[in-house]
Amino acid sequence: MSNRLDTLQAALETVLGDALKSLVHERDEITITVAAARYAETMRTLRDHPSLKFEQLMDLCGLDYSDWKNQAWEGARYAVVSHLLSISLNHRVRVRVFAPEDDLPVVASVTEIWNSANWFEREAFDLYGIIFEGHVDLRRLLTDYGFIGHPMRKDFPVMGHVEMRYDAESRRVIYQPVTIEAREITPRVVREDNYGGLH
Repeated sequence: MSNRLDTLQAALETVLGDALKSLVHERDEITITVAAARYAETMRTLRDHPSLKFEQLMDLCGLDYSDWKNQAWEGARYAVVSHLLSISLNHRVRVRVFAPEDDLPVVASVTEIWNSANWFEREAFDLYGIIFEGHVDLRRLLTDYGFIGHPMRKDFPVMGHVEMRYDAESRRVIYQPVTIEAREITPRVVREDNYGGLH
């Protein structure tokens, strides 16, 4: 396995050159980080270059690096991570790109390169607020159209802002402030000294 990954690593370094910000080869996986300004170009090269041939985009997701590993994070907050597969050459790579601005995270869409990115990018937009420039139908996918905020951001309130329910009197769905009461989530065995008769 190592020889195959060594060959892939050499090909990535040669073909992508200075488009690579970093390449990490550990645990029998390769992760590359590319600059946002060269993201679309790099992704197209990963698909089209004969030494790479990543024909399939297997997954794409957003990430919020604030409070990464319960520590302060230095650098851009939002990233997009993709997993690519080359069927013909039998190898995989993970690609990461950071959105340059935290206030309005924007990266290029890769839907013109792999059409499977469509709903993945919509999901990352919905849950993290990452804008995919060039996406032809970037709208919410999992939350309601009237939903406020992006629920996978680490600063999003645990209970959200509003809830919807059917109101029998007005005979329609209404939105109202969240009415869920905060509850104790520490297990009883931890918070109660005599739980289960233990002393």
